[in-house]
Amino acid sequence: MLQAVLDTIPHRPPFLFLDRIDEIRADGVTCSRTFRADEPFYAGHYPGNPITPGVLLCEAVFQAAAIFLTKKLQGEGGVAADKTPVLCRIEEAKFKGMVRPGDTVSIEVKHVETLQQFHFMTGTVRREGKAVLTIRFALALVDKTD
Repeated sequence: MLQAVLDTIPHRPPFLFLDRIDEIRADGVTCSRTFRADEPFYAGHYPGNPITPGVLLCEAVFQAAAIFLTKKLQGEGGVAADKTPVLCRIEEAKFKGMVRPGDTVSIEVKHVETLQQFHFMTGTVRREGKAVLTIRFALALVDKTD
């Protein structure tokens, strides 16, 4: 399952925050991640009471969106290897709960609209079915440089 993620986006550990692709739809994707207690960021992010950094939850959403865009481009006959999805806008990030070591989250991304090379999306991270993060953002597909 992790291999499907590795085959789709360029991110690699220790900066990969998806374990598997659960579902790809025409309008989005759902992925998941279990945060392990031995991950290095917990040592310094509230020692004794570790909390997953919100910015890493956001990054998990952005990585799921990159999976969606790459698969969408491949499905349309485009050459995904020639493009890199990059973040270009973050709006309305709302943190509604905490994610701790051992928690498994579901990361859902929905495509809202495309304007030229900009893809506007929403993301929700859920723990035990309850939203812990909602966010609006945009990614652009840019040409890879050598």
